[in-house]
Amino acid sequence: MPHAGDSYGRRRVVASAAIGQFVEWYDFVIYAYTSSVVATLFFPAEDRVASLLATFGVYAVGFVMRPVGGVVFGHLGDVLGRRGVLAFVILLMGGSTAAIGLLPTYASIGILAPILLVVCRLLQGMSAGGEAMGSNALVAEHAPDGRRGRWVGFTYSFANLPGVFAALLVLGLTNAMTAQAWSEWGWRIPFLLGGVLSLVGLYIRARVQESPAFTTTRQAHQVTKAPLLTLFRTHRRELLLAFAMAALSGLGFYSLAGYFSSYLTESVGLSSNDSLLSNSVALFAAFVAMPLAGSWSDRVGRRKVLLVGAAASAIVAVPAYAIAGAGGLLPAIAGQTLLAVALGTFFGPVGIVFLELFPTRIRYSGASVGYNAAYVAFGGTAPLFGTWLVAQTGSLLAPAVYTALLAAAVFAVATRLPETHTSSIVHAEDVAGRADADANPLGGNG
Repeated sequence: MPHAGDSYGRRRVVASAAIGQFVEWYDFVIYAYTSSVVATLFFPAEDRVASLLATFGVYAVGFVMRPVGGVVFGHLGDVLGRRGVLAFVILLMGGSTAAIGLLPTYASIGILAPILLVVCRLLQGMSAGGEAMGSNALVAEHAPDGRRGRWVGFTYSFANLPGVFAALLVLGLTNAMTAQAWSEWGWRIPFLLGGVLSLVGLYIRARVQESPAFTTTRQAHQVTKAPLLTLFRTHRRELLLAFAMAALSGLGFYSLAGYFSSYLTESVGLSSNDSLLSNSVALFAAFVAMPLAGSWSDRVGRRKVLLVGAAASAIVAVPAYAIAGAGGLLPAIAGQTLLAVALGTFFGPVGIVFLELFPTRIRYSGASVGYNAAYVAFGGTAPLFGTWLVAQTGSLLAPAVYTALLAAAVFAVATRLPETHTSSIVHAEDVAGRADADANPLGGNG
């Protein structure tokens, strides 16, 4: 298959995907990091737990539209190509985030304020549903043979940096201004910044070449007019495998980036500064672990690394929460970092696995549907369910037990994964139709 024209063009592809990942997850985690002030301004209530649950409920609402975005943008990306669709996605993402920063509060317009907040979260969710797998697909389809895990692991790892950036940004803002200024207008700054970042991403993305794999498939006249129908008709097993892998990916990531900071402040009693700082250290550890694990999967195979990551996550989840919940900055850093490295080992190869399971002609749709459906069930509910588990059981380790059980279940499913690291990113059916594909469903090494 053809590759991107030159190294500079490939670097633009990687930069485009990396900033897309950054903006997507920044838009989501900044809501979690400002949850305390959002709860006060948009959901006034005498019961603090009820107010937080309402705030995290709107956080989860953003995930409802993720499958819709995955279907819509996946269809367009598989039919029209990746490049133009991804440009629109990043613009929608940044625009909806900036809009949150401009919303009037409950005190100004009453019940309309949380309604508008929900609308913005729905638009964020729709754009996020089209971003992660679309941008990663573009990278995978440009990547040299034998380095897809490394490339996608690297760009996918940028999903962790927004947590670090957002934590430090909120930490800096809350320490640079009074509490009154932060609650009145300072909280809007991070959301408005999301809109600016999306424009930078749009500029880079507009200069990226179309995917060579998609071009090859189009030239072979194998682009399907109904990728979703093809997906459910011929690739149900791959879809279920993608869903299972994304379950741990979603719960793990949003436990780290969307829940842990609030967990440490609201349940453990750690100061806001210490919870944000410790969380940023852990997310940076995951950022480092992911491309290393992705590169490792290029050498030994995706399945082996995924099994190591899932097993490690199951083993360390409870000890990690116990250490982090002991109180103090250093235990918080140690506990979260332990969990972040284990999960990062799983995250590293999982991004490319989502994509290699499917042929080019339905890759965007297949990966997006499986990934986003799991993120609705396990990612968007992580802060809400974690808060509920602690409140119901009275145990700070309840969310850890939940994580450990899911990781163990995903480990069992991962033993059934086909090994794809030596297969061509262009599958047989992308160039020769269904007859050849039935004989060789994962493609060859060609």
